[in-house]
Amino acid sequence: MDGHADTLVVRPNVPGVTEVFHTHMLGHAYPMHTHDTWALLIIDAGLVRYDLGRHRHGALERTVTLLPPHVPHNGTPTSEQGLRKRVLYLEPGRIGVDLVGRSVDHPTMDDALLRQRIHALHRSVLEPGGELEAESRLAFITERLRGHLRGDPEPPRVADRSATADRLRDLLDSRVVEGLPLEEAAAVLRVHPAHLVRAFSRRFGMPPHRYLVGRRVDLARGLLREGRTPADAATASGFHDQAHLNRHFKRILGMPPGHYARARRDPLRGASWLP
Repeated sequence: MDGHADTLVVRPNVPGVTEVFHTHMLGHAYPMHTHDTWALLIIDAGLVRYDLGRHRHGALERTVTLLPPHVPHNGTPTSEQGLRKRVLYLEPGRIGVDLVGRSVDHPTMDDALLRQRIHALHRSVLEPGGELEAESRLAFITERLRGHLRGDPEPPRVADRSATADRLRDLLDSRVVEGLPLEEAAAVLRVHPAHLVRAFSRRFGMPPHRYLVGRRVDLARGLLREGRTPADAATASGFHDQAHLNRHFKRILGMPPGHYARARRDPLRGASWLP
């Protein structure tokens, strides 16, 4: 079938994610093929039929589809408006090759929470400077995927890890500018990444990436008070660029950094209240 597709392909700097693929396909069908990665698929519009492991399946807008590595599959959109889909290609070890057989038997998951988490991950992998957030979201997603394939998607209860959360906070405080990959922190603290994020969030009321962004905003704020430009403050405090700083500075303090800097220099022309 001939057709065309509008496609976005990104290779994010997120461990475990080899590629992100967003496409709107009209009149195109995929022939039988394989990937050397897991393909984690959500549909935004349309319906697709596909063969996997000699069985016919379908992917709907509400469901999550997980296609295993090295297993042939195809794909045929069946709706007139075409197919809008988003795919995360994950390294084989991210979920585990031992679960390939179970994924062949049960590639579809009707799980609203999982789908919402995947949607949020797609947003964070496309945001410059969002690597720690993306790693955290991916940890919860892969944990839930493995649970589905093993027959129990809910995470196991773990012991209180307040001390571990405190140690992670100390690590983040020591790496505010350069950042700290979640996998590195998990290896240092000898805790599964999802358990580490869960423990930190329980202890401090926010996930690690939110804490790190707040520390960076606080650092940038101090640099602005010293007379640094917003662009300089962004780079010196660990943000990807000034736009990245602007977004988070305004979210936390209610004003962009340039406004904050001007108001500090000339309070009568700036905000009537400054924190």
